[in-house]
Amino acid sequence: MHRKAYLLAGPTASGKSSIASRLAEEMGAWILSADSMLVYRGMDIGTAKPSLEERERFHIGGVDIVTPAEAFSSGAWLRAAGEWVSQVPEDVPIIIVGGTGLYFSALLRGLDRKWEKPPPEYPVIKIDRAVVRERIASRLDQMYMEGLEEEKARLHEQYPVWSKTASLAIGYRQGDTKEQIFIRTCQLAKRQDTWFRHQSTPIYVEPTVESVRECWRKHGPWELRFLV
Repeated sequence: MHRKAYLLAGPTASGKSSIASRLAEEMGAWILSADSMLVYRGMDIGTAKPSLEERERFHIGGVDIVTPAEAFSSGAWLRAAGEWVSQVPEDVPIIIVGGTGLYFSALLRGLDRKWEKPPPEYPVIKIDRAVVRERIASRLDQMYMEGLEEEKARLHEQYPVWSKTASLAIGYRQGDTKEQIFIRTCQLAKRQDTWFRHQSTPIYVEPTVESVRECWRKHGPWELRFLV
């Protein structure tokens, strides 16, 4: 199944989800999450998952697909994305936003891990790492205030054994301190930035609604093929 969609990638805490929501409101678009941790049910606070109100308003897909006990992959995300896209009315624009580069590559290049095709071109938010670190620290404070530790304890009680992929979720590993979570999140943002720089052909955009809107006007939407 072929559909056109507007793309936006970037490291954690770069503001991409907020920008996508603003533009979705302008465009009357539905949003598909390309984030490997938002797929897990119950991981709400630690993943900065959109609120129920936002999920309903923008019909957000790619969220709450499996439990932490279940493994997940790029192929599974592609299939879930295809099922979600099949429900989007033809006249409704689609926005795909996230920080999981493998999902973007799987969507744009297929699941061939040799990746003989040239790196795909799509917009990536470029933001100073010092700003990202400040945002991560502020967001982590908010997560603890909202009950991250309680959420983690509840999930581990409900699911004693986690899948390998779910175990990678930052903030949910038992025994991690707040400082360790901060360090791991900053490392993640750096890895994401490096991944997009080397595994894609980034069209760098400023972390503003205006910059992304202009990029989409000039380059998008992208013609995509979804699994059904």
